[in-house]
Amino acid sequence: MASYPLRPQRLCQLLLLLWPLFISASIVTHLPGFHGPLPFHLETGYVGVDEVQFFYYFIESEGKPAQDPLLLWLSGGPGCSSFYALVFQNGPLKFRSVKYNGSLPTLVYHPFSWTKLSNMIFLDSPVGAGFSFSDTPESYIDGDDTSSLRVHKFIRKWLIDHPKFLSNPLYVCGDSYGGKVVPFITHLISQGVESGVQPLLNLKGYLIGNPITGEVIDTNARLPYAHNMGIISDEIYKSTTPFCKGEDYANLTKALCAKKFQVVEKYFDEINMDHILQPKCPQASLKQKNLSGERRFLKDGHNMFTVPPDAPPLNCRSYGYYLSGIWANDDVVRDALHIQKGTVPEWILCNRNLQYAYDLPSNVKYQHKLTSRGYRALVYSGDHDLTVPHIGTQTWIRSLNYSIIDDWRSWFSDGQVAGYTRTYANNLTFATIKGAGHTGPE
Repeated sequence: MASYPLRPQRLCQLLLLLWPLFISASIVTHLPGFHGPLPFHLETGYVGVDEVQFFYYFIESEGKPAQDPLLLWLSGGPGCSSFYALVFQNGPLKFRSVKYNGSLPTLVYHPFSWTKLSNMIFLDSPVGAGFSFSDTPESYIDGDDTSSLRVHKFIRKWLIDHPKFLSNPLYVCGDSYGGKVVPFITHLISQGVESGVQPLLNLKGYLIGNPITGEVIDTNARLPYAHNMGIISDEIYKSTTPFCKGEDYANLTKALCAKKFQVVEKYFDEINMDHILQPKCPQASLKQKNLSGERRFLKDGHNMFTVPPDAPPLNCRSYGYYLSGIWANDDVVRDALHIQKGTVPEWILCNRNLQYAYDLPSNVKYQHKLTSRGYRALVYSGDHDLTVPHIGTQTWIRSLNYSIIDDWRSWFSDGQVAGYTRTYANNLTFATIKGAGHTGPE
């Protein structure tokens, strides 16, 4: 019997028939803790990729969803849930910052959400972040490469299941450690686009905020930034730099440099490195009792793993994180979000116990490839971030050797300076956000 190759259009039709087997999606009209129906379209669901079930939140644009861009958002960590971005950064919900009284924390509408102008997929990646899970322990051994490949498969599957968004401009976005993998994921998508793989995704570019690149400059910029901001004195700065020339400050090898840097780290330890003007506060993560084995693979024994979290002071940014853990671990909330029962014993805002390989040394070469081929890029930094200082970000941007199209200028909000920006050749824009830390939208 003769065989004939499948035409791309026919292959796409077959995939559309088969792919729903790997996707479950539900419309959410009400959320516990929020008064009344949600004033936006929310969908939650799972997409199966390899042995992993990726959980996502999808919010349609409140503007023109058929035309507005589609943003795929990845939070940092690695291991932070994308719910982090949804309620603390650029989504349409916020927790009311009031002292916890034992009842379910309450949510309010955030009118300055990016979903006013964009369709947004908030994805829990890598596996073990948020509500994403796997039934096989081996799948939890992850890293930059494997998680990026899985995200690429996720967005293709999601768009095949949501074909009405195939023609929308697509941008891959993320901040902090999410900003490290975003250019690589965008590169993977671009390879499919340029090879004509069907269905053709309408990739336009990427966006990264307060981003880690893998370059030494990410952390080495902390010393000059701290000096510029008056955190360390001229004398400390001048006595440290000669002994640390050529060193990676995150992995010191020279004994004299390490000794000098202990003085600098003492000052770093006293402040909030994510925002040097905000109070230094305790983290609000749940405290695990037993970390043996694959934590997210175990499906029962709820009380084996955690004790109630300690509440940070109400004036701390981390108080919202504390409320999020109480809210997301409530059974009524999980039912409303359509979380599969028994899959995630304890939801944690940022899971710091992943078996994760940091195997992408640098993403800068991928940024160079993408922007050189015409894809748009926006890089932004909060100017009070000591974790990933903006001066380091500007240094690696300059290493691309792009000419400046629109030089350093102010940008404004309500008639006031809100930051500064510069536009380079090849559609690359850098911007600072005045008064913001790590991360900018937060």
